[in-house]
Amino acid sequence: MLILGPLAFAVPWALAALAALPILWWLLRVIPPAPQRISFPAIRLLEGLRPEEDTPHSTPWWLLLLRLLIVTLVILAIARPLIPSGTALPAGGPILLVFDDGWSSARDFEARRDRALRILDQSERENRAVALVTTADPLPGQRREVDLSPPSALRSAIGALQPKPWGRNPETVANLIDAAGLEPETTVVWLREGIAGDGAEAFGDRLSALGDLIVIDGADGGPVWIDDPDPADLALTAELRRGTTIGDRPVAVRAIAEDGRVLTRQSAAFEPDSDRLTVEIDLPTELRNDVARLEVEDENTAASVFLVDESYKRRPVGLISSSDFEGSQPLLDELYYLERALAPFTEIRRGDVDTLLQRELAVAVLADAGGITFEQREQLEAFLEDGGVILRFAGERLAASDSDGGGDTLLPVRVRRGDRTLGGALSWSRPEPLAPFDGSSPFAGIAVPEDVTVSRQILAEPSIDLGEKTWARLVDGTPLVTAERRGDGWLVLVHTTANADWSNLPLSGLFVQMLRRIVALSQGVGGTVERAMPPYRLLDGFGTLGGGVAGTEPLPSASARAETGMPPIGPRHPPGFYGDENAREARNLGPSLAGAVVASGVPDGAARQPLEAGRDTELQGWVFAMALLLAIVDTLVGLALRGLLTGKLSAARVGDEVAVLVLTAFLLAPSPGTAQQLQGQMTEGKPADPEAFALAAASDMRLAYVLTGDSWIDGISHDGLTGLGEELTRRTAVEPAAPFGVDVERDELAFFPLLYWPITREQPSLSGQAVARVNDYMRNGGIIIFDTRDRSEVTMPGAAGGSGLRRLVQLSEDLDIPPLAPASPNHVLTRAFYLLDEFPGRYTGGTVWLEDERVRSSDTEVSPVLVGSHDWAGAWARDRAGLARFPVVPGGEIQREMATRFGINLVMYALTGNYKADQVHVPSILERLGQ
Repeated sequence: MLILGPLAFAVPWALAALAALPILWWLLRVIPPAPQRISFPAIRLLEGLRPEEDTPHSTPWWLLLLRLLIVTLVILAIARPLIPSGTALPAGGPILLVFDDGWSSARDFEARRDRALRILDQSERENRAVALVTTADPLPGQRREVDLSPPSALRSAIGALQPKPWGRNPETVANLIDAAGLEPETTVVWLREGIAGDGAEAFGDRLSALGDLIVIDGADGGPVWIDDPDPADLALTAELRRGTTIGDRPVAVRAIAEDGRVLTRQSAAFEPDSDRLTVEIDLPTELRNDVARLEVEDENTAASVFLVDESYKRRPVGLISSSDFEGSQPLLDELYYLERALAPFTEIRRGDVDTLLQRELAVAVLADAGGITFEQREQLEAFLEDGGVILRFAGERLAASDSDGGGDTLLPVRVRRGDRTLGGALSWSRPEPLAPFDGSSPFAGIAVPEDVTVSRQILAEPSIDLGEKTWARLVDGTPLVTAERRGDGWLVLVHTTANADWSNLPLSGLFVQMLRRIVALSQGVGGTVERAMPPYRLLDGFGTLGGGVAGTEPLPSASARAETGMPPIGPRHPPGFYGDENAREARNLGPSLAGAVVASGVPDGAARQPLEAGRDTELQGWVFAMALLLAIVDTLVGLALRGLLTGKLSAARVGDEVAVLVLTAFLLAPSPGTAQQLQGQMTEGKPADPEAFALAAASDMRLAYVLTGDSWIDGISHDGLTGLGEELTRRTAVEPAAPFGVDVERDELAFFPLLYWPITREQPSLSGQAVARVNDYMRNGGIIIFDTRDRSEVTMPGAAGGSGLRRLVQLSEDLDIPPLAPASPNHVLTRAFYLLDEFPGRYTGGTVWLEDERVRSSDTEVSPVLVGSHDWAGAWARDRAGLARFPVVPGGEIQREMATRFGINLVMYALTGNYKADQVHVPSILERLGQ
């Protein structure tokens, strides 16, 4: 690249042709102009006789100058002039592209990928080899190599890059680079992520030693992540952290349910000089227990998501007792110690059986209860069958009852009448301490204090299964806690009292820990599970939950963790849920980031460039256009000098010459920049005249897309719908014509059954006329596909989200968009042509939103709006050779095939409406036919 002041030339060798301009000047001067045509009436034969030798006229100097200017412009256009953005690379030597793909790179990953592709463009122009290396450890089974390759060979590799849900490993990368043996004058370009991490400074120094170092990073305040909140807090909180203390910073946290519903959104702001912020998630207990994840808006990283497992869910616990003095003498109250032990992590409710079971309840506690009627006993047994937990404590009433005879059915084991006394003035025995808990017990892993003793207890009758039902024992082996599975619930008996009459257990911290484990049983989680927890659903680099990943390993059991500790988060143990649908444990990235700081500064001698720097401004198209305009002027002048500008024949010849020049100009525009501009002009593919546009649109079935003003995005939309149309023609009876790009401000939309609308940040707001036109289109049966293309987890439209979704909310604020809901598994769209269970595009994951069927006012079964972030057009797009333009991640060509099938389903859905929905009535129809 040659830089001359504010201009640069990507193909500077083409400027050598300027040296031939003097020769061209001489040739133009010696070649006479074409003879002028004049009328030749016979009567003037003898008038104006000329000498025998004519001296030809020379071409006028101004015409020579005009033609030299045209040639000069063509030469300059071939040299690809541009206005550099200040992101040029030092000349000479190969390029080492170091791409940070750790967790914090996900915030602006598309911008990083785009910048890497621009670096490849410059390397290709300068014919320089490039080596690509990523800094985060790869997925299990993948390898990293540092090899110099042609820039064109690395485009697909960069297109397939994805952020990892763990940090980078600079030490390993530095060793790989050293082993590659690169040339001494290598130019190193480091696309640095926002968090410095351990060893970042030493890593930068090692990169700087290789040659010229350019550090490219963002200029914002760095990422925000969620640390580990205290599960025992009365309120669910999000403990936010950031890597800097400079300035205040507003943030918002969303609590999201398992099905993608946004339960609440809480706004707050970091104070200046503070890197910590606590945001309280204020929800009723019923909604708090639906929270599956907390996430920081606009971050889209694995650390900005905090997965919530059973340990963070507050359970409503009902306390039932029949003592006459409850509450009047609190220290003697059977429920006093229970209430204080349960209050930090549950919602306490008091009342009788009838009152408590009218609301949602997780655990019912009976502290030596008496006077339970037969009807109440039936209610409690039904509560057990439905998955509830009943926790009973012994006492004087239970000791005096005839439970040995089988009268009390709410006991896990048969107990003897009376009680056993340990210690006292007339006894040789002493109070017994507790024995360590067995590994199969829900209390496994809890340390037993030596000073916790039991002086009185109810004894269990010996039986074959008594050992299996025993969760806790005294040192002498007698059961202290027994339990039995009843339906989906648990019936638990503590063989001593809930107050301090028979034991000092209620006065100890052990009592709280045991109650926490028992309460957790209400959701099928038996406390700390004494087994390895296999990967269940794991987070990717963007903070989206997916399935398991090949090569990942289970979390070790509780006993193994006690010996070796919890394994660090990495390729073998990514963040996510481990276990299964019945018992799962959340592993979050945020709590492991203690001490993380924002990357700042660069090594000595290194240059720094902002990630947000714009593209180089291509001028080739404009220069070609100027040369074409001057060529048309030259043609007209030449025709005028030859006398051909009069009469119908002259006009036809002028038109022919101008057409030839226009075609020549198109053929002489080889640069990518000009090709993109011409493609932006051709992607509209529709007549400019409104009447001709309406005629063309109405004559054939065709798809359409909204013109965004970005020629690159419009080209993707055009190629995507073209590719989808070709697949429709090949696989179905639908044969769509070439797609049209429409301007919602002026074009009629009613001719198109489906409108693809990609969202860009630069799209202008809609005018009142455009809003009315779009509303009429949706009201009359049209379907609009809003695609934010940013792979973010699209939440309910109307709530804040990624940059694409926020712009969509702004664009659609005046549109009559109906209430939306996530696409259900049995929606008509899943079976309109192919049977599908997901709707992938270039990206997978995320939620697809359609009109909420529960509030639909009509019976069409067709949603006028579909919202997603999957970049569907990018998956459908193909070039002129029929090859896919972009890679799809992470599923490769199988995912592209599923994206194509979704596109076909979408068109069928738009064309045929709800005919597939009638299949749900087939059983009823067959039954009537049988009658």
